[in-house]
Amino acid sequence: MKIKECFWWVFAIIGVCFLSIRCSNIEQDYCCYVNPFIGNADNGHTFPGACVPFGMIQVSPESGNGSWRYCSGFNIEDDSIMGFSQNHLNGTGCPDLGDILILPFCGDIQNGKYKSRYDKEHQKAYPGYYSVVLSDFEVDVELTATQRTAMHRYTFRKEGPAHILVDLQSGIVSKDEQLRTHVIDAEMQFLDQHSIAGKNRVKMWVEREFFYVIKFDKPYMAVEELQPQEGEKAKRLLLSFDLKQGESVQVKVGLSTVSIEGAQEALEKENPDWNFEKVKTQAAEAWNNLLSRIDVSGTEEQKVNFYTSIYHLCIQPNNITDVDGRYKGPNDSILHSPIGEYYSTLSLWDTYRAAHPLYTLLVPEKVNGFVNSMLSHCDIQGYLPIWALWGKENHCMIGNHAIPVIVEAYLKGYKGFDPERAYEAIRKSSLESHPKSDWETYNQYGYYPFDLVPEESVSRTLESCYDDYCVAQMAKALGKKEDYDFFSKRARAYTSLFDPATKLMRGKDSQGKWRDPFDPFRLSHAGTSGGDYTEGNAWQYVWHVQHDVDSLIEMMGGNKAFTAKLDSLFWLENKTVNTGFVSDVTGLIGQYAHGNEPSHHVAYLYNYAGEPWKTQELVREIFDRFYLPVPDGLCGNDDCGQMSAWYLFSAMGFYPVDPISGEYIIGAPQLKEMVLRLEGGKNFTIRAENLSKENKYVKVVFLNGKELKRFRIFHHEITDGGILEFIMTDNPSETFK
Repeated sequence: MKIKECFWWVFAIIGVCFLSIRCSNIEQDYCCYVNPFIGNADNGHTFPGACVPFGMIQVSPESGNGSWRYCSGFNIEDDSIMGFSQNHLNGTGCPDLGDILILPFCGDIQNGKYKSRYDKEHQKAYPGYYSVVLSDFEVDVELTATQRTAMHRYTFRKEGPAHILVDLQSGIVSKDEQLRTHVIDAEMQFLDQHSIAGKNRVKMWVEREFFYVIKFDKPYMAVEELQPQEGEKAKRLLLSFDLKQGESVQVKVGLSTVSIEGAQEALEKENPDWNFEKVKTQAAEAWNNLLSRIDVSGTEEQKVNFYTSIYHLCIQPNNITDVDGRYKGPNDSILHSPIGEYYSTLSLWDTYRAAHPLYTLLVPEKVNGFVNSMLSHCDIQGYLPIWALWGKENHCMIGNHAIPVIVEAYLKGYKGFDPERAYEAIRKSSLESHPKSDWETYNQYGYYPFDLVPEESVSRTLESCYDDYCVAQMAKALGKKEDYDFFSKRARAYTSLFDPATKLMRGKDSQGKWRDPFDPFRLSHAGTSGGDYTEGNAWQYVWHVQHDVDSLIEMMGGNKAFTAKLDSLFWLENKTVNTGFVSDVTGLIGQYAHGNEPSHHVAYLYNYAGEPWKTQELVREIFDRFYLPVPDGLCGNDDCGQMSAWYLFSAMGFYPVDPISGEYIIGAPQLKEMVLRLEGGKNFTIRAENLSKENKYVKVVFLNGKELKRFRIFHHEITDGGILEFIMTDNPSETFK
């Protein structure tokens, strides 16, 4: 074992011991199984700080900036911390947020380096709480949060002047030089010796404005403004406090997209006192109530993986409304939500696949709010969100994948939104061109030609096919036959790009000629290397026909030819071919890339061709290799919970290959028993009899005592409550005959 691997396993043992101590003292404390340090290393891009479910605030440490390594602001491989900022992204592949960096310290700063080493062994984190000791300054730091406010507690153990740096210029950026330029405009005022307020307009992944109020429970006795660098618009403040050794300063920060008054009201309504322990307890209770919706039986390690995945899943989407329901929309207009909910941080290219289907089971009370937020976004922007952050569109990724999320909700019976309004938004987004959706070209050629659409032409075509299929299904449900026929035909555009010679999806120009030369292993990345695919290659994207697997099998030449091709995907050499950015294509088994979302449904395709044991085998391999309870235990970005959602569904024993269909494809459960606590007091129990390391195959499946002879289970069969029982064996079996 490498030294680095040894360190992480020691770290994991320490973390589990800490969690076990908490578990032994609190009955049914599901939070004790959450390890926020999972994904903090390598390219997991998670953060360890404090937040509440779907909250606007994620207060967390920052250890670096200015590179892809720091999309969340923190990497546990670093040995120092630069401060603690108020909001962060979970597992994304681009940086933003990191607003208002605060660093407590004692004495003088050497060489202008505002950072401190810290002791990893004494760093602690669990839902709603984070703590660390800044060893250079001998300051104990504790963080907790409410929906719209962050709370810090700093205890100064060292003799000497106590200071707090409030860096209003800071933010998480792609390049160091952007630290000087990302703040476009800033205003700040001292309200009194306990309070600072202001606003910043910033531009990184999106351009946005935030308002803040910062309060201290002790007065600052002196203020010094650090010398700004060229181009900087916001201030860096050094505040001095008159403290005795061992005394503390508490800090509260309220944020708003609308106004200083909105930030102030958040503090008054959500966090009016200086009771850190109360806020910490309330945050933990909010998480515990959510985590308790699934009760699992398994080893400590399995429970940590499972509940940490639920935790990462439910950090976002984020409700960015003020207490009074106001929020700032895509064009900076101030809008009002009558239910006090407007959700953003919508990584839809990732999350439509499994995260949103899982929300319909785990947090069904949130689904209508998610949909209405997307419709409100469309009202202002003119088309549904692609990738929305703090109410703003960044146009990252491709497809129009708010469509499957909305259609899924409608077909599953959610009634908290107007279906005609929803369909009109879906139809408009599918017919009126907008960035990365050139419908005039698409309709003319029946696909995106690579000479007219020079980046991601194949991937854009394939992902649009799935969206069109979704539009067709909603049109059918609403009795719109003409639309159903039109979008059903367009949903088969993938057939134009299937090359029968290579049996791969291949770029084609406007003259109908294949791209030549053609390297099926060459990875594409629009931002750095161009190409016909999105963060992938021909081998990874040929399977992107989630809505019509049977037709793909037929095009491949039948079941045997299909499974032979699928076998090849997993047997091919683990290699990445390109000089551009390929860090998103990770977690390789052959050319299968579990670290990136287009591969997530692929292991389940063996079921369609009559070889389910291969799905069962691969699910176990992916679990054992790519989901470990250590900081570098994720094989790719968590991507706002999608990586975690794959784990959760697959642990249950099924996965939504076609998310809007209301059906889940059977795999193999990875825990002996779990109970889903559903709406209306119903329970759905999943049992895996004889499950072991060797017994990874499914011999037979029973649903409510009757043998399940199909490899699908339907959404209503879960929400109705009941028992799904798997009999496991060490012998590969056809399972479904």
